[in-house]
Amino acid sequence: MSDVLVLYYSVGGSVRRMAELVAEGIERIPGAAARVRTVPRVFTNIGDEKAIPPGGPPYCELQDLVECAGLALGSPTRFGNMAAPLKHFLDQTALLWNQGALAGKPACVFTSTASLHGGQETTLVSMMLPLLHHGMLVLGLPYTLAELNATRAGGTPYGASHFAGIGDDLPVSPEERALCIAQGRRLAEIALKLA
Repeated sequence: MSDVLVLYYSVGGSVRRMAELVAEGIERIPGAAARVRTVPRVFTNIGDEKAIPPGGPPYCELQDLVECAGLALGSPTRFGNMAAPLKHFLDQTALLWNQGALAGKPACVFTSTASLHGGQETTLVSMMLPLLHHGMLVLGLPYTLAELNATRAGGTPYGASHFAGIGDDLPVSPEERALCIAQGRRLAEIALKLA
């Protein structure tokens, strides 16, 4: 089995739901297994750190990146950019960059926004930049997926996206769901071909 890492940060739950759908797509490919991980919040005051939550996926470690055959990276949008906790984690991967540990591995990105035009595409591109610096092979979603043309909410050729609403209370639409699963499948298929 080849592990494909689904690494995300979520606050309101939408990105977590997307991560579960991407993982579902990965699991649909024989020979691929999804390894779901998250990152902790970033705290500015010493002593504010919280223990690992009792439920949900464990926090990602650098070894998860080394061992994965591919990477799906997800974040909510923060002013058209990835959220600080995910960026903080990626900033700690310089040793892996120096070793070329991620070079040649496939990767993709996904996001959720509170507003329909809240920076989905710029957030996806911001997440691609460190992956490109690591030498990863960044995958998008092809327009051969009918849902990419039919969606009236999230979904871009840069990666899966979701319009969650201001209260993060809009469910993932059928098109968004299909695109998340398709993205996971595509990542796993390519990871297995390259392994």
